[in-house]
Amino acid sequence: MAEELSYVTTNVAAWAARQDDQLALARRAWAASEPSWGIFGVPEHDAHVLPAELDGRDVVELGCGTAYVSAWLARRGARPVAVDPTPTQLAIARRMQAEHDLRFPLVRAAGEQVPLRSGRFDVAISEYGAAIWADPYRWIPEAARLLRPGGELVFLGNSTLMMLCVPDEDGVAATDQLVRPQRGMCRFEWPDDESVEFHLSPGDWIRVLRDNGFAVEDLVELYAPDDAATSDYPFVTPDWARRWPHEEVWRARRLG
Repeated sequence: MAEELSYVTTNVAAWAARQDDQLALARRAWAASEPSWGIFGVPEHDAHVLPAELDGRDVVELGCGTAYVSAWLARRGARPVAVDPTPTQLAIARRMQAEHDLRFPLVRAAGEQVPLRSGRFDVAISEYGAAIWADPYRWIPEAARLLRPGGELVFLGNSTLMMLCVPDEDGVAATDQLVRPQRGMCRFEWPDDESVEFHLSPGDWIRVLRDNGFAVEDLVELYAPDDAATSDYPFVTPDWARRWPHEEVWRARRLG
């Protein structure tokens, strides 16, 4: 098992190298008055990522990073537990908790192996995090294990179309040309930062969710807001993301 999850060590190192950028992001996100999502900060009132009812619900965030999503959830009355394998990310989360006087459990673990009891949560959520950095054939079963019957799974990652149009070259943005096949897409290894990501086609997402006892309830495609002028991520431009979805939000429910 340890050898099979060796990419986790690779990704932890990649995220540790981003510590300064992550601290700046955490300060902005923790201070936000309304949640906003993804590369272009699509506001919650447009994206509708969060479950309608959160007050008093137990939520696990898989791949929490600096845990700003869990902070948003806690302010809406949820009881979050934030899980991430990267010590530097959790250190920033603890720092933000102290600065904002907002406490909830932080657990160091990969999304594929979460040391929490089965059936503990009403909601499992991931904005990027486990959604792209964990093997879906391992973290989706783990999310199913953690959720109670009827529990909700919500996760956000890059869209299939964007992944098919983004070149392997660092700093080169997606165009209107396909640069890789959709068939067999799963593991992506980027040569410039040595990180490992996982992206499935919509059909494969539906199958892995169904095979683990989920019913798919929605697939929300996100586009850049009309006033988006730039991106912190050079692989996608606002013009591209206004014409094609740059991110997808999957919503599923664990069957009884």
